Amino acid sequence: MSGNDKRAAGKDVAPAVPDAGADAPVAAAAAVIGRAAATGADLRPLFGLEDKVVLVTGGNRGIGKQIVVLLESLGARVAYTDRSDRPSEHGSLALHADVTYPAEMEQALERVEAELGPLFGIVVNAGITRDAMFHKMTHRDWDNAMSVNLTGAYNTVRPVFPLMRERGEGSIVFISSIVGERGGIGQVNYAVSKAGLIGMARSLAREGARRNIRVNVVAPGFVESDMTDKIPAEIRDQITAEIPMQRFARPVEIAWPVAFLLSPVAGAFITGAIVDVNGGHRM
Repeated sequence: MSGNDKRAAGKDVAPAVPDAGADAPVAAAAAVIGRAAATGADLRPLFGLEDKVVLVTGGNRGIGKQIVVLLESLGARVAYTDRSDRPSEHGSLALHADVTYPAEMEQALERVEAELGPLFGIVVNAGITRDAMFHKMTHRDWDNAMSVNLTGAYNTVRPVFPLMRERGEGSIVFISSIVGERGGIGQVNYAVSKAGLIGMARSLAREGARRNIRVNVVAPGFVESDMTDKIPAEIRDQITAEIPMQRFARPVEIAWPVAFLLSPVAGAFITGAIVDVNGGHRM
């Protein structure tokens, strides 16, 4: 039988290579999970997150929601904070808490530990933008960005870190930004707050290493989100042209590196690292 005959019969033909379009990485990841489920295979042991308790700040939508959903699919028990009253059905525990209030974050930790168990991991994801050119930036613009993005990170980690030291394990992932590494026009406040997370993470990584506490950073580039939806079309086209992969990331593509770094298996010897997830926008 000729090669053409085999193709016609639909036998011994290599599977078609998926189109390398914008959705290919997401579709490929979904296909891996789907094949594993169909064959009875379990991917969860590869990450070692089964029954681990993780807290995600700002986990009700966008990147945060995708992180919660993925971690739950890998067997973790995930609590998340949100300061709005938006209804949600994902995660194991939804907490109405504002990262800018230390007492609320302390109470959130108490609830997580009481209802889910000892906290193993934190994903510091909550963040806002208050963009303005620096000569027009108000004190309120500055203070709001700092209070949520940077002080909010402190308020989240501060009550948990001593417990991790006592227990001799823990994993923390800060969600920074490409802007925190290279700066951004009209984003001085945001850039400073996100750069501050890198300094915080690397300092905590040094303090926690001997207690088996790993602290890492994921720095996304431009991601499909409510924030980037507001970018004017012409500016979006300019940004996309600068990205070697010629598109913005999907939120799930940020969630996978977070899961990897949280993992006591896959990320067991990684601490103080910055993982850039930006399609080559910053190399």
